[in-house]
Amino acid sequence: MRQVDKRFEQIDKRFEDVNRRFEDINSRFEDMNKRFEQMDKRISELREDTNRRFEDLTRFLWILAGIFTALTAAIIALVIWDRRSTVKYALKEAEERYALELLPRIIKVLKEKAKTDRELATILRNYGLL
Repeated sequence: MRQVDKRFEQIDKRFEDVNRRFEDINSRFEDMNKRFEQMDKRISELREDTNRRFEDLTRFLWILAGIFTALTAAIIALVIWDRRSTVKYALKEAEERYALELLPRIIKVLKEKAKTDRELATILRNYGLL
């Protein structure tokens, strides 16, 4: 009997040892689970940070596109305004030059006609052109 009791005690000790090992394994698994949860938390934080950075980068690119568009529109408007004002000035100057070149010729023609037309001669004299 004593041997059987000793045997049972040994078996009980072995079961206790096995139970302790299982508890150790369980605690290790719990530690692993905690680590996995921490890693999941870190990964989600990194994902959120990455998303925020992409949003910031996208916003910055839209701002750059807006600035580029505004500058392009301003330059085009400036070029159009400059061309219009230059063309107006050139036309005005051309008209003045043409008028200055044409006026003496017109007066010469009127003087020739005034030799045969008395009314025209009177009018030209009244204005001091004859």
